[in-house]
Amino acid sequence: MSGERPDPLSFEVVPAASGPDAEGRRRVHPYTPLVHGFQWWPAGIAAAVVLVSETGVSLGGGGLLLGVAAMLLLTLVGTAFGYLSWQRLTFWFDADGDLRVDSGVLSRQERRLQLSRLQSVDVLQPFLARLVGLAEVRVEVAGAGDSRVSLQYLALAEANALRNEVVARAAGVRHDAEEAPEQVLAVVPAGDLVLSLLLRVETFGLLAVTVLVVALTIATAGPAGLVLVLVGGVPLFQVFAQFSRYYDFTVADSPDGLRLRHGLLQKTRQTVPPGRVQAVGFVQPVLWGRKNWVRVRLNVAGISAATQGSGDQSFSENVLLPVAPWPVALDIVSRVLPGVDLRAIPLDPAPQRSRRRAWIQWSRLAVGHDEQVFVARRGRVVQRWDVIPHARTQSVRVTQGLWERALGLASMHVDSTPGAVTISALHRDAGDARRLAEAQSERAAAARARDRSTRWAAPTSDVDAHPAPPAEAGRVE
Repeated sequence: MSGERPDPLSFEVVPAASGPDAEGRRRVHPYTPLVHGFQWWPAGIAAAVVLVSETGVSLGGGGLLLGVAAMLLLTLVGTAFGYLSWQRLTFWFDADGDLRVDSGVLSRQERRLQLSRLQSVDVLQPFLARLVGLAEVRVEVAGAGDSRVSLQYLALAEANALRNEVVARAAGVRHDAEEAPEQVLAVVPAGDLVLSLLLRVETFGLLAVTVLVVALTIATAGPAGLVLVLVGGVPLFQVFAQFSRYYDFTVADSPDGLRLRHGLLQKTRQTVPPGRVQAVGFVQPVLWGRKNWVRVRLNVAGISAATQGSGDQSFSENVLLPVAPWPVALDIVSRVLPGVDLRAIPLDPAPQRSRRRAWIQWSRLAVGHDEQVFVARRGRVVQRWDVIPHARTQSVRVTQGLWERALGLASMHVDSTPGAVTISALHRDAGDARRLAEAQSERAAAARARDRSTRWAAPTSDVDAHPAPPAEAGRVE
């Protein structure tokens, strides 16, 4: 049984979309074009404010009428284009159980997503869609290029049903079965989230920049210039954006992986499938030390750096926990890295002379490993513990800058899939760095040979038939 609470901002004011046609093809909800049309409003309001400020047209002198007309025109254009996209978008499951999507206005495109290579399937509710009970479904599979499709929009119940069907087909079980049950593991209190965002050096920097921007604007453009600043956004708004993104952050365990739900304005439902976590990072700003808080981030196969940097707030960091006490964080990480006890892994510190290269963080630099994972620690103002399973090692590198070379030091890097977590053993003895690289390469090759979780729900015989290549040998750059 799902532990999800009712959404107070979601209203079931839309009827369910019509069912599949005779060929089994489905359409997204017919209200989708209207949502696309109203999504132009923020840009239209910003443009109207800028034009009125630049031209000096008053509201009484026709400015209000001009603004309303511009908003209606933008809405009509957006709705018309959205209608053409809606009319051309269909999706269905073929005879092999794979998802097919046919779309395109100016050019037609038919795509096939092989669900045996499923990486992630998520349900998102942007603010406008959420108000009328609609949701977006995103499906991503392993593969080169753009391997993700977005179905905008479905009724929320249909979106959840489609997500369950995709997951079930990928796992090779009945796709008409009910949603797998879940157990809620943690819910981040709003008070802890607010306090954690305030207790960061980054927040103090954003506050200082905001005060400077406002002061300069008033000095040069007067109080009226603040309208442009508010429309363009002030740096401190980034703190509210993170609060909105991680509000009501809930982690639940289920047979299909960890389920994450969060969001104040845009509601996001993500699933971290078993075997897809490539690396885990623990982040602790210095002001969180007394609270014993930590943030947990992930590198997940299929969610690339391009995705994370595309402006999509829900995927910007791929956060497993925005803030939580260490014991809670370790307990939840044990669900994605079973059998790993990070507290039991001894860490080997960097040599004393690394102080001349990293005079602030040298005493925090350390590395360690056990039979399953490699761990690197670094940072003082913001402390980081980065963990990668040996079987997820992409390659191993040794780098040596001019300053390091003069001190007889080098850094060893364990490469993961693109993401927020980077694993680096900084400023080691040069010979020690090379030995670390060679040993990690051997551990990775052995671990990948016996790994059985690189494919979601893949049968053991299939994994055995396609053994993974060994990790790339260490090299000096």
